[in-house]
Amino acid sequence: MTSRTNRFSHPIAKATAIAAVCALAVTACSSSKKTAAPASSAANTPAASTSASSAPTTAASAAASSPAGGQLNGGKDVTLTWWHNATADPGMTAWKNAAAAFHTAHPNVTIDVQPIQNESIKTKVQVALQGTPPDIFQQWGGGAEATQIQSGKLADLTSLTSSWIGQLGKSVAGWQVNGKQYGVPYDYHVVGFWYRTDLFTKAGISGPPASFDDLLADITKLKAANITPISVGGKDKWPDAFYWENFVLKECPKDTIVSGIAAAKFDDPCFTKAGDDLKKLLDAKPFQTGFLGTPAQQGAGSSAGLVANGQAAMELQGDWELAVMPSLTTDKAFASKMGFFPFPSISGGNGEPGAALGGGDGFSCSTKAPDACAAFLQFITSADEQASLVKSLAVTIPSNGSATSAITDPTLKKVLTYLQGVSYNQLYFDQALPTAVGNAVNDAVSNFFAGQGTSADIAASAAKAATQ
Repeated sequence: MTSRTNRFSHPIAKATAIAAVCALAVTACSSSKKTAAPASSAANTPAASTSASSAPTTAASAAASSPAGGQLNGGKDVTLTWWHNATADPGMTAWKNAAAAFHTAHPNVTIDVQPIQNESIKTKVQVALQGTPPDIFQQWGGGAEATQIQSGKLADLTSLTSSWIGQLGKSVAGWQVNGKQYGVPYDYHVVGFWYRTDLFTKAGISGPPASFDDLLADITKLKAANITPISVGGKDKWPDAFYWENFVLKECPKDTIVSGIAAAKFDDPCFTKAGDDLKKLLDAKPFQTGFLGTPAQQGAGSSAGLVANGQAAMELQGDWELAVMPSLTTDKAFASKMGFFPFPSISGGNGEPGAALGGGDGFSCSTKAPDACAAFLQFITSADEQASLVKSLAVTIPSNGSATSAITDPTLKKVLTYLQGVSYNQLYFDQALPTAVGNAVNDAVSNFFAGQGTSADIAASAAKAATQ
């Protein structure tokens, strides 16, 4: 992957990195906690395990969601290529239905749906932006979005979304660069531990751990019961990074994290301390055999599949995992055995209480037919369509707060309550930072998992990459 000299000196990247840290908070960087999620809230809803056909997408709702003021694309026929990362159901079918409904409402707009596996889509988008990009593509915002804007091929959606994007809450700022909207989120996320309640019971564990010491004790109990304590998709690197980033949130004050990301420099001792905590976890040997080569979400043997099939007790992942797991197991009742708990506290840590790691999924538009693309994004983030996506389990926490009533899964309701209570929701570091810098951090953490490098090396990885 190529990098640019001192990429973080680019004003767009720096502005986005600072905004993304704050904007993805449930309370938009406020330290006060929120106890409810109104329609304008940045935290919204989880999903139920029903089929996509139970809440069909309608052409009427697609038409109702379109911007006023004339026909899309001037009434001329246009085909938009759409890259998304839902390569399995329920998401794949749900997105296909959404595209079909939008075409029925707008016959001159055809959407060519092209699902692309999650671990490939980021690289494919980067390459495509050097030539001819898709018209609609997956977007996680932050510094990575700012990097993409330098290609000159992302459409500025500000005027096309201004009349309706307020329904998605203040976290839409995470998809802005210098105040301009270059992407639209369709869901929001938070990271924590998914765990098997049945395996905890089998190991004699009465409830989820509250502290890091409790987690280490539970790992010992699970191993004594011949249960793999934690699965991790080390092959994909970003799941490894979730651990270091969560330890950073426990060890570092919020202002230190924000300024560190803005400068691409993690020189405060708390960042190294986070690596020391990670080393303590690795020394407990909690992961499955061969974890360095295990994918995160591909197949029954992935880290998600191991938990879904009862072959591991825990996995540190986002709320989306309950939507990923159905295609990885034949156990139709697995969801009833799942629980969720926040990353445990660290004794003596200086992190802000209630801070969490998270982000969201969205889409950007290229410059081919921005009004048609923006209308489609308005449709998939409308209250009715969001409720449909939630009911199909294609989306767990929708960006439109008006869809919260569609949640029925009890565990996802608990995840939503947790997200609504966090003090700020820090965007994943590989997205908050410019692309090459974020990738460097992921690589450094992955190397650390493999026994290479030191805690200080992880902390120094961002600054090193920013100067290359």
